[in-house]
Amino acid sequence: MNFNWEYFFELFLKLPRYIPVTILIALLSMVVAVLLGAIMTWLQLSGNRWLRYFANAYVSLFRGMPTLVQLFLIFYGLPQLFPFFQGMTALSAAIGGLGLKQSAYLAEIFRAAVNSVDKGQVEAGKSLNIPNWKIFLHVILPQATLNALPATGNTFVSLLKETSLVFTLGITELFSHSKMLAGESLRYFETYLAVGLLYWIMIIIYTWLQHFIERDLAAPYRREGV
Repeated sequence: MNFNWEYFFELFLKLPRYIPVTILIALLSMVVAVLLGAIMTWLQLSGNRWLRYFANAYVSLFRGMPTLVQLFLIFYGLPQLFPFFQGMTALSAAIGGLGLKQSAYLAEIFRAAVNSVDKGQVEAGKSLNIPNWKIFLHVILPQATLNALPATGNTFVSLLKETSLVFTLGITELFSHSKMLAGESLRYFETYLAVGLLYWIMIIIYTWLQHFIERDLAAPYRREGV
C-alpha cells in the first residue's frame, strides 16, 4: 500500500487555515436560509391560498433542483438576465444559492414544528383574550423552536458539507484548496481522506454544541426529577 503517512499528517497543518472560510459561508448561508424559511412558513400558514400556492411552489422548486445547478444559475445566469447582478461576487452567489436551497427544507421543518404545538394551548390563550402576537411569542415560538432544532441542525450539517460545491465558482475554501494540493502532489487518497476527516471533526463539534443548546431549551419543559 503506497500511503504516505508523513504527507497525510502534514495536510492537517495546511488545510485547517481554510476552515474559517468554509464556516463563514455555512453560517451566512444558514442565516439566509432561516430568514427565507421563516417567511415561507408564514406564507404556508396564511389564510390566503395564493400565498400558500406561491410558498409551496417555492419549496418544490428549490428542493427539486440540484444545488450545483442553482449556484450556476445565480452566478452565471442572473447577470445575463438582470444587469443589476453583473457585479455580484462569487461569495455572494454561493451564500445566496446555498441559502435559497436550504430555506426550502427549513420552511417544511418550521411548518411542521408550528403545527406540532398543542392547539389546546393556543385556544386557552385566546379564551383568556391574550393577543395573538403574545400567544405566538410566548407559547408557539418557544415550543416550535425546540421541536424544529434537531431537524434544523441536520440541515446545517448538510449545508456545511455542501459548501464543498462552491469551488466551482472559484472560491478557495477547504475543499477547493485540497483539490489543488492533490493535483500538485498526486496524493489523492491522502488528501481527500484528510479533508473528509476535517469535515467530520467540524460536524462532531457542531453536534456537541447543538446537544447543549437543545438541553438548555428543553429545561423549562423538563419535569422535576427527570
